[in-house]
Amino acid sequence: MTHLGPLELGFLELEDADPHVSLAIGVAAIVDGPAPSPQDLRIWIDRGLESHARLRQSVRRAPLDVSAPTWEDDPHFALAHHIRRTALPGPGGEQQLRELIATELTERLDRDHPLWRITIVEHLAHDRWALILRAHHTLIDGISGITLLEDFCDGPSTAHQHGTRPGNHWRTGYFDRLKAILELPVTVPLATAGTIRALAPVLYSAIAPTAESSLNGTIGQQRRYAVARAELPQVQEICTALGVTVNDVAVAAITAAYRRLLLLRGETPHPGELRVVIPVSTRAKDAKQILDNRISATVTELPIDVNDPGTRLALVHRRIRDHRTRGEAEAEKSVLTLARRLPAGIVASALRVVTHFPQRAIGTLATNVPGPRHRLTLGGREIIELWPCIPTAMRLRTTIAILSYRDQLIFGITADYDSTPDIDTISASIETEISVLLARARGRRPPRRLQLVSRN
Repeated sequence: MTHLGPLELGFLELEDADPHVSLAIGVAAIVDGPAPSPQDLRIWIDRGLESHARLRQSVRRAPLDVSAPTWEDDPHFALAHHIRRTALPGPGGEQQLRELIATELTERLDRDHPLWRITIVEHLAHDRWALILRAHHTLIDGISGITLLEDFCDGPSTAHQHGTRPGNHWRTGYFDRLKAILELPVTVPLATAGTIRALAPVLYSAIAPTAESSLNGTIGQQRRYAVARAELPQVQEICTALGVTVNDVAVAAITAAYRRLLLLRGETPHPGELRVVIPVSTRAKDAKQILDNRISATVTELPIDVNDPGTRLALVHRRIRDHRTRGEAEAEKSVLTLARRLPAGIVASALRVVTHFPQRAIGTLATNVPGPRHRLTLGGREIIELWPCIPTAMRLRTTIAILSYRDQLIFGITADYDSTPDIDTISASIETEISVLLARARGRRPPRRLQLVSRN
């Protein structure tokens, strides 16, 4: 059996702490051509099952958490628990698909079975259909989730060479854990000083309350979902001209979107008002095929008080660079490594206490996942777009996932239904800001309409 780590255990505790959230993440693939037959679908899913034994395993928790939860084979595994077919109402356009995805994001996965599900959506306009793949965050992170989708697709896969070897996962027995605990007085001080220095800004940002705004607060059961699009070559043109990264441009566009959202709501954006969690992958290239979580995170302030798009981008670039220079993500990775050496009951109890305190420091989450640059197909049917889908939790009324696929960058925006009826403002403003930055990169003034939208 394989034990869950402290990060995976944290996702379970977070979901248990709030009946309004589901901690499943996923992707919606928009596919050209007719929807698959049950036989075709079974062929695709069998590819993933052959590559990833974890898809047949469910989480088992020990009484009183005396040991860490484990992944164990489901003796009653049946595909019927993991496949759903549905159809969109007319006209079967993007709006109807977005509403379906929002509904999917509210549904929790059944912990009595392996924590993943595929929904086949028929009757999309323009002779298309969609495949929505969702899995619990204990099972995948953004990169491994996209890898899983690729393993369902046509073409050669090397997942079986990496993903199912016993040695690829952390294992331990009672005496190993006891030995690790006894060594803590020696090993902890050796790493403590540097880790604390790196983590101090993160910890402060994660607990120090910010000014009240409509972006943070209680959330209900229902969700809204929207998408924004950008052409990756155009974003890379901005990067080359202005000396920034794709992630910088994406975060700057998100900053502009939240600024405009607040202004349209009659709120004045203030410095330090909006802090964002930005997950950082710690996954090595040779671990791409392993279904687990290998992420850390930084917390930074979005300069929503800044009016000028170029200045906003420069500030975003500098702040993200400074967080990386301080080694915050590596420090968090060290803390997670240390937490693995503690008794599961202690870790679970600490997480349970933390998740029951309403956080008032973070306003949103923005995660950027590099997707495949090559064309994906399912049974010869081309995947036209990939929409990332992530949940909201911990008083975050909106979250944004950014996913690249071929020459496109897609922003998947999830929001609490009641507090964010204006979700389309976010998607439209992201697209506008990238257009404004592209015009600046090309040395010309953007159209007046775009200038006004960006400044607002």
